[in-house]
Amino acid sequence: MTELRTERLTLRPWREADLAPWAAMNADPEVREFLGEPLTRERADASVAVFQAEFAARGYGWWAVEVTATGEFIGFAGLDDVEDWAPFTGVEIGWRLARSAWGHGYATEAARAVLAFGFGTLGLAEILAVTTATNTRSRAVMTRLGMTRDPADDFDDLDFPEGPLRPNVVYRLKKP
Repeated sequence: MTELRTERLTLRPWREADLAPWAAMNADPEVREFLGEPLTRERADASVAVFQAEFAARGYGWWAVEVTATGEFIGFAGLDDVEDWAPFTGVEIGWRLARSAWGHGYATEAARAVLAFGFGTLGLAEILAVTTATNTRSRAVMTRLGMTRDPADDFDDLDFPEGPLRPNVVYRLKKP
């Protein structure tokens, strides 16, 4: 598995030691605000197993993210195939960080490394990002990355009941 490094972060394979902090951050209602209900420990552990299998099969996926100077696990960032139910196809970038890591520029820094990998190593022509319409923090990261939104791409995620998690926005970035 490829490891990515930035000035402050290491995007690396998942470790057994990541499971507890991953579960803790996914049990945090604020971290899950735009994702749905908090995850149980079992569901959090199962998600990491899926991440590892998908990365092994495709050569890309979700990296664990740590602060290089301290070795602290702070979340994940990476690429995933757009799910079959979506009204578009492609490869999507994403990130999720523990609340303690918010406001330090880590999401943008990690995402820039992921974009470089996607466009450079994988040779992707375009990378997408999707979030709920009300997730202003992630939308700000998408804008900082140079991604643009066409309201014609917006859609309702029918996995969620009517409410704030259903309307979704799509941002796109073409290979430079």
